[in-house]
Amino acid sequence: MKKTLITGGLGFLGAALTRALVERGEDVRVLDNSSRGSEEKLGAHAKQVEIIAGDIRDPAVVRKAVKGTDRVLHLAFVNGTEYFYNYPAYVLDVGIKGMMNVIDSCIQEGVKDLVVASSSEAYQTPPIVPTPENVPLSIPDVQNPRYSYGGGKIMSELMALNYGRTYFERVTLFRPHNVYGPMMGWEHVIPQFIERIKTLSEASGVRPLAFPIQGDGSQTRSFIYIDDFTAGLLLTIDKGEHLGIYHIGTMDEVSIAEVARLTAKEMDIEINLVAGPEAPGGTLRRCPDIRKLRSLGFEPRCTLAQGLKPTVEWYRAHAAPAKRALTQPDLFFLA
Repeated sequence: MKKTLITGGLGFLGAALTRALVERGEDVRVLDNSSRGSEEKLGAHAKQVEIIAGDIRDPAVVRKAVKGTDRVLHLAFVNGTEYFYNYPAYVLDVGIKGMMNVIDSCIQEGVKDLVVASSSEAYQTPPIVPTPENVPLSIPDVQNPRYSYGGGKIMSELMALNYGRTYFERVTLFRPHNVYGPMMGWEHVIPQFIERIKTLSEASGVRPLAFPIQGDGSQTRSFIYIDDFTAGLLLTIDKGEHLGIYHIGTMDEVSIAEVARLTAKEMDIEINLVAGPEAPGGTLRRCPDIRKLRSLGFEPRCTLAQGLKPTVEWYRAHAAPAKRALTQPDLFFLA
C-alpha cells in the first residue's frame, strides 16, 4: 500500500481529500500547522491519519513528513483575499519556501510522485472563456499585492514542472475553480453571502432585503461542490499524466448576482441587489474548460442550486467566529 503525505491536509480541500483517501483504505500522513484548518474537519477519520504539526516553511519539518512516503500531495498555501492584500510577503513566504522544501525533501527522500495544487488565479484574467489549461499565465500588475497569491502559484508551477523533468517520475498539477461546501471557512463569497443575508435579515424586517455586492454582480465564475471537486482530484491523482495540468471545476458559468439570488432563495429571503465598488484587481469572467479532466472519466454531478442546500444548512447551524483583526504574520527565517 502506498503511503501518502498531504500538506495542508487539515484545510477545506485537504481535509476532504484526506477523508476520501482514508475511506478507500489508503495510508495517509498529514502535515499542517492548523493556521486555517483543524483536526475537526477530518471527523472520525482523524484517528486513522498520522498528523504532523509543523510549518511548511521549515525544511527539517517537511523532510521529516516526507520521509517514508511514496507520494506527496502538496496543497499547503495561504488563501484568502484579506491575506493577499494585507500580507503579500507572508503569502509568498509560505508559497515559495513551502514549494521548494517539498521538492528538496522529495529529492532527498527518493519520492518520485508529486501532485501540486495550483489555482485559476495563475492566469488571473483569462484570454479565452471557457479557459483551457494552456493559456498564458500572467500577473497584470506587480504592484498590486493581490497578485502575491497568483504569482506564488505561477512560481509553484514553474518549480514543480521543471524539477519534475529531471528528478521525478511523475509531477502533476491541478487548478481548482471556486470550490464550495460546508466547512470552507468564512472568507469566501458563498459563506460571506450567507452570513450577510442572515445578519441583514435579523436587523431589518423590510422585504425585499437591500443586499450590497461588489460591482454590479455581472462578474461570472463557475462553482464546484466539494464532493465533485474531490472526485475530480482523485482522478487526477490516479490517472494524471507526467507534467500534466488539469482544471477541476464545472463549465456552468454563473454571475455573482445570480449566486446571491440563489443563496437568498435557499434561505427563503427575497433580496434586491445594491451595486457597490469593486475590489482592485478583480476578474470579470472565469470558467474552466474541463475537457482534459473529462477524458479521465470526470463528470460533475451537483448543480449550484443542489450544492447550496447543504452549504446553507451548515452555515446556518454554525455561528461565524468573532471578527478578529489580522495581525502581521511572522516571516520564517532560519538561524
